[in-house]
Amino acid sequence: MEAITEFVSMINGVVWGTPMLVLILGVGLFLSLGLKLMPILRLGAGFKLLWSGRTPGAETKVKGEISPFNALMTALSATIGTGNIAGVATAIVVGGPGALFWMWCTALVGMATKFAEAVLAVKYREVDDEGNHIGGPMYYIKNGLGKKWAWLGTLFALFGSVAGFGIGNTVQANSVAAALQSNFAIPAWVTGLVLMLLVGAVLMGGIKRIGVVAGKLVPLMTLFYVTAGLAVLIAYIDQVPAAFSLIIHSAFNPVAAQGGFAGAAVWAAIRFGVARGVFSNEAGLGSAPIAHAAAQTNNPVAQGLVAMLGTFIDTIVVCSITGLAIVVSGAWTSGENGSALTSFAFSHALPFGNYIVAVALAVFAFTTMLGWSFYSEKCVQYLFGIRAVKPFRLIWTLVVPLGAVSSLKFVWLLADTLNAMMAIPNLIALALLSPVVFGLTREYFRKQLPLNTAA
Repeated sequence: MEAITEFVSMINGVVWGTPMLVLILGVGLFLSLGLKLMPILRLGAGFKLLWSGRTPGAETKVKGEISPFNALMTALSATIGTGNIAGVATAIVVGGPGALFWMWCTALVGMATKFAEAVLAVKYREVDDEGNHIGGPMYYIKNGLGKKWAWLGTLFALFGSVAGFGIGNTVQANSVAAALQSNFAIPAWVTGLVLMLLVGAVLMGGIKRIGVVAGKLVPLMTLFYVTAGLAVLIAYIDQVPAAFSLIIHSAFNPVAAQGGFAGAAVWAAIRFGVARGVFSNEAGLGSAPIAHAAAQTNNPVAQGLVAMLGTFIDTIVVCSITGLAIVVSGAWTSGENGSALTSFAFSHALPFGNYIVAVALAVFAFTTMLGWSFYSEKCVQYLFGIRAVKPFRLIWTLVVPLGAVSSLKFVWLLADTLNAMMAIPNLIALALLSPVVFGLTREYFRKQLPLNTAA
């Protein structure tokens, strides 16, 4: 087992290493320039589409199972999670405050990546035997690049189906159990059983029920967490200008050791800012387009404009709130790490701040389990057919309590590795199919279609 762990660790160091981060940023930058910075310049249009896309246009027959709004909420349910609370904290501990700056940069180019993923997901989606729309990297690889590339789509589906049980199931259940046990003294096995019942109840309803739950829970919980974070910033309002100055300065200069902080080089800020940013918003990993493929829309570009908001909301809004709270409060020099660091920052500014973080972590992790269940389900369906869906949902549900009570160091390592390996087939497809994305986007804006998702 030790030899296997060392082998997987070696692969993990490669797939989350410099070449992969350069590839993810490179493809994102290439798409951003090819789109002439459209995702940034058309951010307002995306929010208009999001608002109008809460329900599909009644006057037009649109294809899909869930509203464009719920498609985004399903994608956000999987991305807004432990990465936004624990991941940001870890990036700052290892890379210094400057890591937050590089996280922002990753999000700005990641918006173009997420846009392209959703455009291709809707463009090349299929209809399964039950009449549901299915799509994602495996489908736009097969249908967009042709049969000779189908093996690449199979690889993506294989990585996604296995990775989900770790990063989207057992690891999340473990995070919820740990947070509730340390803050509310709730036994891990109790948390595991309750989660199993809740997850099972939602999953058996398929994507429509997942979309409905995500559409209500994700906005509510995000607003709650962001409001609490803003309250922390208001409590330290006099430190906010200095915090921004420190973040920008640290992004380009080494940070000396101070207090419980060990110090960080510029390269560490870049590496961990980019890595944690990608881990949090998943731009380039190919997971979110699986949800967007089910959206009720007839226009790929319209859904792409909605999809790119996921990266903006996840990183520019939620991750920034966490990072700024940690920096302005001075908690980043406390010696704490992970979610404990975020709890430390919130509790020093707000009464019951640690409970707020614990509840947010629990809910975010729960919604991540829902979002990732759909991702893995569609990967399994691609590999084994629609008959595998119901057995998959049952297995996914039964695994939840095991994650809550188990030690998951190896599972986390394996899932984290496979999660990164999902990006390789997806990034290849994005680069090769970029002319399709650019062409559809030019046509959409040339015709100046009305801002509605049923266009």
